[in-house]
Amino acid sequence: MGAQRIPDPTTAGDFCRRFTIDAVAELQAAINESRLRVWARQPEAFFAKATIDFDGTYVATDGERREGVDINYKGEWSYHPLVASLANTREPLEIENRRGNRPSHEGAAEMADRTIALVRKAGFRSVLLRGDTAFSQSQHLDRWHEDGVEFIFGYAANTPLVMQAANLPNASWTPLKRKKRGSGSELQRSPRENHRKAIVEERGYKNLRLEREDVAEMRYQPSACSREFRMVVLKKTIEVRRGQLELEPETVFFFYITNRDADSPSAVVLQANQRCNQENLLAQLKGGVHSLRAPVDTLVANWAYMVMTAIAWSLKAWLALVLPTKGRWSERREEERDRVLKMEFRTFLNWMIRIPAQVLRTGRRTVVRFLGWTPLLAALLRGSDAVRAMRC
Repeated sequence: MGAQRIPDPTTAGDFCRRFTIDAVAELQAAINESRLRVWARQPEAFFAKATIDFDGTYVATDGERREGVDINYKGEWSYHPLVASLANTREPLEIENRRGNRPSHEGAAEMADRTIALVRKAGFRSVLLRGDTAFSQSQHLDRWHEDGVEFIFGYAANTPLVMQAANLPNASWTPLKRKKRGSGSELQRSPRENHRKAIVEERGYKNLRLEREDVAEMRYQPSACSREFRMVVLKKTIEVRRGQLELEPETVFFFYITNRDADSPSAVVLQANQRCNQENLLAQLKGGVHSLRAPVDTLVANWAYMVMTAIAWSLKAWLALVLPTKGRWSERREEERDRVLKMEFRTFLNWMIRIPAQVLRTGRRTVVRFLGWTPLLAALLRGSDAVRAMRC
């Protein structure tokens, strides 16, 4: 990045405090301009569809003099940043820091409009928005639908919806089939004894076990919308036991509102569940690059800190995206690219950053001799050449 020295923490805090809200917005716009340059190098298939996920997360702090902290629903003093990410590459597209007591959906519609404009500017041919029940944004569904934006949002299980789902005829329900966890070799192993289950049965505790899942669909018009949308219903039948005694099973309904009419109900549910990958991204932003933290004493300064440190994760994604994959070993190189793209940040540091090396300056050249080997050293060298070519 051209830096000659790394400032001490006091200087870094002073730098963050100089940011205003407009300055943070300009910083995110500058980062996204670089993001567009990386995306422009991707093949045509990359731009088929942009899937954008939204979620809020809490950043707890024990500081008593931090401006903007508030008590969240867990009773913790915290901030409540909102994160929009591109599920295709797990890149954080935009972060907005908020007070700890603000609802998850606050500012989500405006952020969605900005990210839609960004991916369309990049050349994505379609856009899919995903979020949980806090992001259903029913007052914006009409205009997004008319604008050609697809969406799958969780919807609150209110009493009228539950009654309507419970009255659906039995012929409307079809079983939901999920992929089995683990590889084939793991599935062939003999199951081990479930010690927790034995203790629960012995002591007569109440035990809940998912018995089956069924899906159906119906039409539903939210009060803030002028048209009906497709409402996919997931019904979970839960077996209830107390010790060896089997009780009456419980039924729980989950709802997903969408304008994707071509997908089956099962496909809509499975697509919505894939949003859980954003939880992994938030975990990496918290524990990997240490971005979702509050080391400074104002809301905007912490917002600037979150945006700047999240660049580290974006740089990892960009390195993976610019890795050349053509040539004799294209299949193996594509696997390496996907591996770097999905890699945890700590592994990325150990395999591609913290490599012991000897730097020599001789003959008007700078020679770097790697003194260690990692499984992705060849990918690092190819990525270095690709980045150098982009800068030139």
